[in-house]
Amino acid sequence: MSAIEITKDTYLQWYESMLLMRKFEEKAGQLYGQQKIRGFCHLYIGQEAVMAGAMSVLRPDDSMITAYRDHAHALAKGMGANEVMAELYGKATGCSKGKGGSMHMFSKEKKFFGGHGIVGGQIPLGAGIAFAEKYNGTDAVCVTYMGDGAVRQGALNETFNMAMLWKLPVVFVCENNGYAMGTSVARTTNMIDIYKIGLGFDMPCAPVDGMDPVAVHNAMDEAVQRARRGDGPTFLEIRTYRYKGHSMSDPAKYRTKEELEGYKAKDPIEVVKLAIEEKKYADEAWFEEINEKIKAIVDESVKFSEESPWPEPAELYKDVYVQTDYPYIRD
Repeated sequence: MSAIEITKDTYLQWYESMLLMRKFEEKAGQLYGQQKIRGFCHLYIGQEAVMAGAMSVLRPDDSMITAYRDHAHALAKGMGANEVMAELYGKATGCSKGKGGSMHMFSKEKKFFGGHGIVGGQIPLGAGIAFAEKYNGTDAVCVTYMGDGAVRQGALNETFNMAMLWKLPVVFVCENNGYAMGTSVARTTNMIDIYKIGLGFDMPCAPVDGMDPVAVHNAMDEAVQRARRGDGPTFLEIRTYRYKGHSMSDPAKYRTKEELEGYKAKDPIEVVKLAIEEKKYADEAWFEEINEKIKAIVDESVKFSEESPWPEPAELYKDVYVQTDYPYIRD
């Protein structure tokens, strides 16, 4: 049973948040083509419902950790478009001081812990964050995202075992967009129902339609409730799709135009827009207002990044080690 009701405000927030993710990523793609953004860049276009449906369930004190396709996660968790775009630019005003770039978005204040370039490296870290919440006696939850390729990492099995053994308040989410880089799920395993991995650990698990924020909301709501009660983790395979290639250097020739168009026909932003119109939650003037608002936010993030300074060379040696008062650690 859903504890958090889906209301008019939920739909309106979904539309606005997904539109921000989409427009921000489209702009990032344009800027990459202009060489304003360099290095690796993995866009989230098409997968927005996964984050929208989750954020209508989560609280600000809940933690989140993910892989390197992380711009939309950062925005959804409440980080400003300015600091995210500046990080893409490599500027000192970026959330990671320009030293992390596209794959390493962080905000201690928003409890967003990355952004990790190592495939699957965030999975045990997410369990560790959840362990800290349980140890400190809170009812906060850590949502740990991964891609379909990352579930092949051995660390996942070790993490799932410990998470179940200790009943950690963690929700593991596989964002299954069908391809690990350019390799389809069907070419890597004979068990294409990824969620069934949870069965080997007696972990509650389920497949979810990741193109529908309602389905994501309801599945996440149930999983988060379980974690808050102290009943342990859940593993959700949220089936979604990315419209672009794995990264900006990927022409995505391994899939057909028909496959891509099939998913675009159920675009989550358009689905939510249609629902808002059918329920008469908003009129065309509201949509125009939101479109202008999002455009202004994205344009301002570009202006902010263009005008921001580059990191000083001395920054290279900062944030490498942490100072501690522990007696057994030498200076």
